[in-house]
Amino acid sequence: MSHDFGNPSGGFASPSGTPQHPAQQPAQHPSAQPYGGAPSYGYAPPGYGAPQGPPPKAKAGPSIGWIVGAWLLAVVSVIAGIAVFAGGVLSFAEDAAPPASYGPGEVFTVRLDPAESPALYVSAAQGTRFQCGFQEGTQGRLENSSVRTTVTGSDGIPWELAFRIGVDQAGEYKLGCSVEGEGQARFGVGRELAAGALVGGVAAFFLIPGFGVLLAIVVTIVVLVKRSRARKLNAAVPVGGWGPGGPYRG
Repeated sequence: MSHDFGNPSGGFASPSGTPQHPAQQPAQHPSAQPYGGAPSYGYAPPGYGAPQGPPPKAKAGPSIGWIVGAWLLAVVSVIAGIAVFAGGVLSFAEDAAPPASYGPGEVFTVRLDPAESPALYVSAAQGTRFQCGFQEGTQGRLENSSVRTTVTGSDGIPWELAFRIGVDQAGEYKLGCSVEGEGQARFGVGRELAAGALVGGVAAFFLIPGFGVLLAIVVTIVVLVKRSRARKLNAAVPVGGWGPGGPYRG
């Protein structure tokens, strides 16, 4: 018995004798590529294509010039503090010096106020012996000073503190001084160079330089920290030429 493997219509015969036709294939789109050809995409997949350059580096941070400028300012503040302190001391020394001078044997009338810390000064050669006191019934106290103080007036005459003057109330008082032997001396009433009067100068001496140095330290720390962070960020930047997805591997 023979079997017919073909028929005029190109079908195949089944065992039952009914012709079978091959399954119809859907029509292919004209743009379809045969299997094995290069894939066609509407866009390039991530990471595929020309190599990408490295991302821009972060800034290096503030310039070192900020540190240099801050420490120059600190040096200037130190100089300014010394100048203010010295100027204040010299100014107060001129104000403390006697505005007028009197010779031995003269009786001079001066206005004394306990609130102004009056003091008796002498300008004489070293070793000159002298005596001073209140005259004609005026009462007050002349007290020796344990601190040797020298001031210079606006006329350039040096004065040495001889006695602290103590009075109970403000008013006019008469004083007189004498010199032993043939010594020469001049006397006058000024103000005591008290430590409390120098508080402003001392404060300026410490506060102005202290502020400048503290500012320089803060600027130095901030600049160094920011530059260190910038270096770490730059070190973390990838140096490869491919994008973040790496080269395309199809």
